[in-house]
Amino acid sequence: MTNILIFGNSGSGKSTLAKQLATGPESNLAHLDLDNLAWLPTTPPKRAPLAQSKLQIEAFTQANKNWVIEGCYADLLELVAEQASEIIFMNLDVQMCVENAKNRPWEPHKYESKAAQDKNLGMLVDWIKQYDQRKDEFSQVAHQRFYDGFAGKKTMHCSNLPKDKRD
Repeated sequence: MTNILIFGNSGSGKSTLAKQLATGPESNLAHLDLDNLAWLPTTPPKRAPLAQSKLQIEAFTQANKNWVIEGCYADLLELVAEQASEIIFMNLDVQMCVENAKNRPWEPHKYESKAAQDKNLGMLVDWIKQYDQRKDEFSQVAHQRFYDGFAGKKTMHCSNLPKDKRD
């Protein structure tokens, strides 16, 4: 059984790595991006109740024997940590995350258009830059605590993936 959790700051490469693991030639992992269930469809965005997200995560893990789940939500990762066979902390320098965010392709599962995604870029960059200052479930502190507390196989990446490994 292969069950992997990938976490880190926005722009750290979580989605890129998760997609690579899920679609690799020797892989058969279902992929869950926690962004798809962590937020209510409201303007401005509002977090979904934890219980609601938990039910969706449980449905995903029950429907898929092997999986990779990625996101920046330490509170949601904690809900499934006992089922994980491995965790990967994408602990890149904040400036690398900013550059990755500026260069990311359009994410149609998150934004209705590339223009809508680009309109959000300034807010996203500001949020990324606060990673090591925040104390919430999205913070470096929360991610480090989650990483330190995990007793199984764990890896920390502190640099970008090689260019031949990126989308």
